Amino acid sequence: MTQLVLVENNRSYATVLRAGLAVEGYEVDLADDVRSGLALIRQRDVDLVILELGLAGQLGFDLLEALQANGDQVPVLVLSTWRDDAHKERAFELGADDYVTKPVSMETLLARIKALLRRVNAGDRAGPSWVRVGDIHIHPPRRVVERHGKRVALRRKEYDLLLALLRQRGHAVSRADLLREVWRREPGRSIRTVDTHILMLRRKVEHDPHAPRHILTVYGKGYMLAPTPEDR
Repeated sequence: MTQLVLVENNRSYATVLRAGLAVEGYEVDLADDVRSGLALIRQRDVDLVILELGLAGQLGFDLLEALQANGDQVPVLVLSTWRDDAHKERAFELGADDYVTKPVSMETLLARIKALLRRVNAGDRAGPSWVRVGDIHIHPPRRVVERHGKRVALRRKEYDLLLALLRQRGHAVSRADLLREVWRREPGRSIRTVDTHILMLRRKVEHDPHAPRHILTVYGKGYMLAPTPEDR
């Protein structure tokens, strides 16, 4: 059974939502704050987190930051009353995978949950076994990245960005194309999200993030994963 964690401080809304999701075969654990939400995520084998940003005490952004800092790759669907673009942009920059505003019909929410889980599962099965990029080794089926034999903790969006570059290895990929593929959105002012995540990714996989050898900037075109000798 697919395991969800719903972090929502409106108890009556959370109860109704859990009942509707249970009818569709989902098992849902409830949390009403960041601390209890993180505890559930770390205790359970969670497939998806549904998160309200406007929580009492710590905000939902704090949960996203904690997951990012720990390298957790559990997908997060934000389901919030906050509608403005600034909140959406911050949520995506902190690793949220989708953003849905309330009120929303159960049919629409279920469709977004299923679509997100399909994307996650497809990513888990993509590609060959181990792929080497310099001193980095990537295992797409298990979503594992190692450098010098040690596991690199990547957030889901960082890994998805690396995988998108890997698919086009040796070729420049525009920021707009990366935004569409990784964030599933049309490009706009939030296109800087790509640059922010490239910077975070370089800090984790490059020996010197200021002189990258693997994730290269192709000026005027975008970014490229360094080609193999056969690609040159």
